[in-house]
Amino acid sequence: MRKNISQNIGFVTLFICIFITLLFLSAIVLFITLKGARAISWEFLTQAPRAAMTKGGVAPAIVGTFYLVLGAIIFSLPLGLACAIYLCEYSPKGFLVNIIRISINNLAGVPSVVFGLFGLAVFVKFFAFGVSILSGSLTLGILALPLIISASQEALMAIPQSLREASLALGATRWQTIRKIVLPCALPGILTGVILSIGRIAGETAPILFTAAAFYVKGYPKSIFSEVMALPYHIYALMTEGTHPEAQARIAYGCSLILLAFVLSFSSAAIIIRQKQRKIG
Repeated sequence: MRKNISQNIGFVTLFICIFITLLFLSAIVLFITLKGARAISWEFLTQAPRAAMTKGGVAPAIVGTFYLVLGAIIFSLPLGLACAIYLCEYSPKGFLVNIIRISINNLAGVPSVVFGLFGLAVFVKFFAFGVSILSGSLTLGILALPLIISASQEALMAIPQSLREASLALGATRWQTIRKIVLPCALPGILTGVILSIGRIAGETAPILFTAAAFYVKGYPKSIFSEVMALPYHIYALMTEGTHPEAQARIAYGCSLILLAFVLSFSSAAIIIRQKQRKIG
């Protein structure tokens, strides 16, 4: 009887926590949608800002955000996956590997402004990439690395050891086993890390503030060494600078809605790929 009561209390507590979480999430999405929908139009999505950021659109910021996120994933995904494969499949088990894993987990908790200062010192100044898409993408890529490595490690370690042993017993090499057996089975978990990292880097302001973003850029970026407008920094600039707060606040909410839709679109695409891969597996 007591066991049933404890179980029921646990389930009720669990459902209350889920309800509160969904309530806050729904409230945020609804608030941003109601505020931002007033600013959304075809002109807003396709034109550049004008009249001291009070009219026009945010097309350069949308394009700039896409370039930064894409560049960060292109840099961090192969590097993070390679690191996870080495730690799970090749590295000798011991104290040193545990220290590396702890360091990676701790790196995920470093404030994003520290990554921005690192990117400014290393990519902008030392390598002389300047304030550019390249510097911003590399900085955001390093920011995303801990999430991708941790998620990839968890996905790889979840694959039963018997699958590896069966493949090796049939004459496959270790790399063939990893490439044809382990990675396809672990792909859904790896994509989960990609989804989480996209959600984080797309909304970061501090790293691109030092390495990539500009308050206003005429036209679209011409190369990876161009400065770029980005939605997170554009929102920050609109809400903290300028002399037309009412008009700028409306545009900022519109940018917030676009950024939210941008992240959800990337995440949805990755979720669809993950679900298809699970069915294949």
